[in-house]
Amino acid sequence: MAQLGTTDLDIYPLCLGGNVFGWTSNRNESFLVLDAFTAAGGNLIDTADAYSAWVPGHSGGESETILGEWMASRANRDRVFIATKVAKLPQRPGLSASNIRAAAEDSLRRLQTDHIDLYYAHHDDTEVPLEETLAAFDELVRAGKVRHLGASQYTAPRLAEALEISEREGLARYQVVQPHYNLVEREHYEGDLADLCVREELGVLPYYALAMGFLTGKYRPGDQFAGNSPRAAGARGYLNERGIAILAALDEIAAAHAVPVASVALAWLRARPAIAAPIASARVPSQLDALLKSANLDLTTAEVDTLTAASE
Repeated sequence: MAQLGTTDLDIYPLCLGGNVFGWTSNRNESFLVLDAFTAAGGNLIDTADAYSAWVPGHSGGESETILGEWMASRANRDRVFIATKVAKLPQRPGLSASNIRAAAEDSLRRLQTDHIDLYYAHHDDTEVPLEETLAAFDELVRAGKVRHLGASQYTAPRLAEALEISEREGLARYQVVQPHYNLVEREHYEGDLADLCVREELGVLPYYALAMGFLTGKYRPGDQFAGNSPRAAGARGYLNERGIAILAALDEIAAAHAVPVASVALAWLRARPAIAAPIASARVPSQLDALLKSANLDLTTAEVDTLTAASE
């Protein structure tokens, strides 16, 4: 376990993504994945009110609902940390004060809990003054409905501005950042944002940690990709000279440690500046094995450098 930034949350080195719950993973499968994750020591689960509003016939909140039912059935709310988000649900878009208040109550109801451990702005909302957004989040923290705040998909300048406003106005600040970051998508985090996170001691939990499955090693040159799912199409886009070089480096290091390729890709993330834990999801328990192995895999400096060079 390690402290998440400056929060009082001690977390397992892997965060379980809940985007699949109620979507590609049905209720029973979701319960089995959650049981296996927590049995292995996992304690931070990431969801959002918008999961999975993109599915025909869904309205959003499906993931939170399943998670709430699971916690209620296992009576384990005090043993897990729940992260959820506001701003992207079609019925509750943006970061106005009124929307944040209403969305938080909706999430609490679906999660069947009286508090959210980590509440994110799911994306920046430039139509609403940062002061309004931060004051609304601060109100939730002071009411005990939210323990800690996070920012997802913020640029370094906007995040720095938000932190400055919180400091100036005496408001609860963002303590956690959730960027798009992995071996094949480095530009979203590295540079100014990473430097800011290190300087401000922010805990970082990257999403798309396995690049839509590409970094599991499942997709290879010459393979026939089953179906035309968005994930397969996205992963296929990484199969260029650079992507093939990354897979080769991953294969070599995975073989040396006798672990799956995905374990190495996640371990590389953990070795990067300010990263507390990568976020990865599993549709069924069998997919969890590679994710969990990453939590105990510490790469050598040379191995980290090899992967970093391959992905330049």
